[in-house]
Amino acid sequence: MKSALPVRGLLVASLLAVAAGAAMAQWKPNKPITLIVPWAPGGSTDQVTRVTAAELEKHLGQKIVIMNQPGASGSVGTKNAMEAPKDGYTWTAGGAKDLGTYKVLGMLDTSASDWNLYLNVAHIAVVGVNADTPYKTMAELIAAMKARPGQISVATAGVNSSGHSAIEAIARAAGVTYKHVTYDGGAPASVAAASGEVQVTTQLAAEQTDMIRAKKIRPLAVVGDKSIEIEGFGTIPPLSATIAGFKDPINYFGIFVPKGAPAEVAQTLDKIWATEIVKSDALKKYAQARGAMFAPMAGEDAQKAVFPAIQSYAWTQHAAGKAKVSPDTVGIPKP
Repeated sequence: MKSALPVRGLLVASLLAVAAGAAMAQWKPNKPITLIVPWAPGGSTDQVTRVTAAELEKHLGQKIVIMNQPGASGSVGTKNAMEAPKDGYTWTAGGAKDLGTYKVLGMLDTSASDWNLYLNVAHIAVVGVNADTPYKTMAELIAAMKARPGQISVATAGVNSSGHSAIEAIARAAGVTYKHVTYDGGAPASVAAASGEVQVTTQLAAEQTDMIRAKKIRPLAVVGDKSIEIEGFGTIPPLSATIAGFKDPINYFGIFVPKGAPAEVAQTLDKIWATEIVKSDALKKYAQARGAMFAPMAGEDAQKAVFPAIQSYAWTQHAAGKAKVSPDTVGIPKP
């Protein structure tokens, strides 16, 4: 994927610093690790987590068992990881934005700061329409949404998902309303758009690429201010080309380990991220093929990187009247 998204300057130096601090870490897991993916199989979280788990198995010398536990916009599986014994053998995965806004939405009493974050890629939302719809440009879709308020159906993986965050940002910037249709993951939401069950999806590029290449989904815009290139398709223009000044913070994905786990677990993973994941060819190839951005980070740098998307989405939901608590009361000041 070719993208001007600005992150690579952070990566190598910060990750090597983490590695130096963890040089003596020697956690050797003596049983399989359970990695809960709180979304349905085939979606962006499931895809990249399986690639990352395979890479980690090489360095940990232990099997990582992926368990898909979808439900309630990812909060069911995340809750199960929270409530598991804090022995370092149960992790979860997903978008850090979701993890950071569960508390604001009244879904789960947790924050991103409660977890050690091990980021792998940044996934990018794309506005895709069923190929049989008449919409050829983003301007045409917005005009239709204005002409038919609340009638254009948009598939997402549910409230708090990346797709929902994207369509909410679009709705606010363009002054439109839509018909929200939710699914248990980004993959089924994208399939719904490809089949014509709904007209639009705003899920991640990774979840739409196969159907874009098959010409079942027509991509209209990247939900941001940078274009991306999809292998086997070409360039998708940014939404900022239609809505002047539009920006959307980068949504980082990764593996999350509760901070209550033994310190040597985090130290070992810090070292692996800094010395191995940062140069993973498998993850680089995944990102290139799926319209994502290779962006390994851990430690404090990961916490800083994910905060803008958490902050933006939390306050967008508050402005829409969908937040259960004001973000500034749970450590998320207004931008």
